Amino acid sequence: MAYDSMQEFAASLEAAGELVRIREPLSVDLEIAALADMEMKKPGGGKALLIEQPRLMDGSLSKFPLLINSMGSHRRMAMALNVGHVDEVAGQLGYLMKARPPKSFREAFELVRNGIDVIHAKPTTVRTGPCKDVILRDGTGLALLPILKCWPHDGGPFVTLPNVYTQDPDTGDRNVGMYRMQVFDSWTTGMHWQMHKVAARHGRRYIETGQRMPVAVCLGGDPVYTFSATAPLPDGLDEVLLAGYLRKKSVPLVKCETSDLMVPANSDFVIEGYVDPAEPLRDEGPFGDHTGFYTPVDKYPAFHVTCITHRSDAIYPATVVGKPPMEDFYIGGASVRIFLPMFKMNFPEIVDIALPAEGVFHNLVFVSIKKQYPYQAFKIINGLWGMGQMMFSKIIVCVDADVDVHNTSDVLFRLCANIDPQRDTIFTKGVCDSLDHAPTLPNIGSHMGIDATTKLPGEGYTRGWPELCKHPDELLEKLRRLSDCGQ
Repeated sequence: MAYDSMQEFAASLEAAGELVRIREPLSVDLEIAALADMEMKKPGGGKALLIEQPRLMDGSLSKFPLLINSMGSHRRMAMALNVGHVDEVAGQLGYLMKARPPKSFREAFELVRNGIDVIHAKPTTVRTGPCKDVILRDGTGLALLPILKCWPHDGGPFVTLPNVYTQDPDTGDRNVGMYRMQVFDSWTTGMHWQMHKVAARHGRRYIETGQRMPVAVCLGGDPVYTFSATAPLPDGLDEVLLAGYLRKKSVPLVKCETSDLMVPANSDFVIEGYVDPAEPLRDEGPFGDHTGFYTPVDKYPAFHVTCITHRSDAIYPATVVGKPPMEDFYIGGASVRIFLPMFKMNFPEIVDIALPAEGVFHNLVFVSIKKQYPYQAFKIINGLWGMGQMMFSKIIVCVDADVDVHNTSDVLFRLCANIDPQRDTIFTKGVCDSLDHAPTLPNIGSHMGIDATTKLPGEGYTRGWPELCKHPDELLEKLRRLSDCGQ
């Protein structure tokens, strides 16, 4: 069953023992973020926290509870997607990509039986919705919301889970991305869309046309909306379609009050506004980022709020990023699992992919393959660099099929044992994540690929590759049975 609001999702988490209520007032100025950071660092990601009385910067209490770390574990991430495990979604997506259009009712039923219900992927249009219970066109604006200042040296409070809706002015194609928003005042924020992002491309086109760019920011609603905004979809695919497919229920879209943008009618909050291409860029930052370091002050567009609407029972969703593991590790991990079938469609020899927490997403990628011919590992490494956001991957390590890429210790063992650094390492130049402080120049740097697979004679290795020490499976099974009997 799809969630209709943050209230529904929070209730589901609480019923499952995955949520802790914090009834004591906590300040949006560092206190909530610090508590959430401590919780996220607990084994397995801790619990979701519902802060019932967030204290605003002016000392008053917000009327909106705040939910944080709601997707910060494997179980809560699966609950957000309404499945027992995210691999279920990956299996459905893999089946969908191999499926042919049904030619009979029986074939159509077979698709549904395997979880392939594409009917609900297409959104519906509604006249109004819960997101318009309250409409604010003037007054205190953003000052009403419990927006967090996460780290001591942050440039100010930041909206950290915004689903940002933009539209291509030529084609009308929609994009939903997640770009942090520093609050400058009650009616103005920064809009941190980096140069490689689709919304930045939309923005450049609006600059060329000289028109104001309408932007809408949604918070809450079904947690699938937030996941879809972060998903590494190929350029041109609509995140709203993905959300409808994942929730198995069409996304109801309603027109904004001050623009023609369409947004989910069951959002908890909708912040409407615009970016003016004629306006100079503004200083944004510093910000304690998912890299574990502060990203410095840089120039980004200003977002001007024209209207805020919200549900009468709205809960404000937030997160905090920093040195891993954090909540975003589980969100990113779910993306990798769900979109693995897409990688396998392009590279059938891929067995599995993992982005370990220490790599803060794309800094470190482990990939296992069924190796069949010389230099196949380098083919995969170069191929992955050409796929969407994998272009940011700083280091890709390729291992054999029998290695568990989710076991960092196992990967490091093979890495140290199997490589001759000069022979098995390649370097290339390319674009880098704007948040990466290591390159000499911003957005431009180098990438390293490491072949930690078994070497073949065709790769110039003639010494005879040694066999890994291990006991026979039959013996291990016998000893396990003895161990079980003795307990």
